[in-house]
Amino acid sequence: MNDADVQKRAAGEAAAALVENGMVVGLGTGSTAAWFVRALAARGLDIVGVPTSQATADLAASLGVRLGELGETRIIDLTVDGADEIGPGLSLIKGGGAALLREKLVWEASKSCVVIADAAKNVKTLGKFPLPIEVVAFGHKTTALRICDALSECEIGIAPVLRRKDGEPVRTDGGNLIYDVHCGRIEEPAALAAALKSVTGVVDHGLFLDLADRALVGTPDGVVELEP
Repeated sequence: MNDADVQKRAAGEAAAALVENGMVVGLGTGSTAAWFVRALAARGLDIVGVPTSQATADLAASLGVRLGELGETRIIDLTVDGADEIGPGLSLIKGGGAALLREKLVWEASKSCVVIADAAKNVKTLGKFPLPIEVVAFGHKTTALRICDALSECEIGIAPVLRRKDGEPVRTDGGNLIYDVHCGRIEEPAALAAALKSVTGVVDHGLFLDLADRALVGTPDGVVELEP
């Protein structure tokens, strides 16, 4: 494993240690969250996992984790998920894995949320990682133009780019599309979040603000805990 994977694994294992018997646990999506799911399964606890993507559901099921659906379990006690960037006050950019809508739904239904990451994800200002925006497929080119207007309101003059894989538009588990914005710097995340959310056709965006209760970050010197 490279250094980043070692750090991701350490963060995932530290988060798995927070889970107690009988909990309902939100299971995040992505490479770091996968380490958490593996570590959680290895503990053999009697828990119910609520996955944020089909990929996570498949992984958890293959490891013997009992699964439930959002809204069909009692309130989620703890959600653990990765992030593409962790900024000041535990502001986050998420959605590199195109699961941002389901992730945010699970996060907002949770008593507590812990973000896990390797050291490179901890940044002073959000925006170097492209900001994902999930949109409905119908009329998405028109929606992209409206997104441009919203970005301009926040003094971001970068056009959104439709995410593709193997030449085809990426589809989320919900059948939506993803546009990415290479913002560079996001000086006012809350203002940008509000502007994007107001655009008809935008389902949600990858700014996760005021949702994480703490972060567990793997570093060369071990796992460091961050608070808002």
